[in-house]
Amino acid sequence: MTPHQHAEEELTAYGLSLPETALARGWSVTRNLRVRDRMFAIFGDKGQPLDNLTFIVKLPISFEMVQDLSFVLPSRGWYRQHQWAIAFFGADDDILAELPTLKAWLKQSYVAVAPKRLGRLV
Repeated sequence: MTPHQHAEEELTAYGLSLPETALARGWSVTRNLRVRDRMFAIFGDKGQPLDNLTFIVKLPISFEMVQDLSFVLPSRGWYRQHQWAIAFFGADDDILAELPTLKAWLKQSYVAVAPKRLGRLV
């Protein structure tokens, strides 16, 4: 298992520990986490090797702040308009060092997308 696969597995487990979440297939080869059928995280991209990972989350609080991070790709169109950040980790990136940050982003995205009652539980 690559560090990228391990990170996705850990992030998925964390996301599934949040109230009323489920893992679902996304578009094409992507996987996503949902709360009450509303997507709050996307993993993967078309043709992505096992030692890469794309991670997309909604960050209404910290979207502008994260744009200067080396692993954040510029968001365009709908993603930018709705404050979804796109993190990309290549084979040489230490994704495991960023897990605490990515878990915080996952939580922020969950709270942004979940019904208010569920968001208050975390």
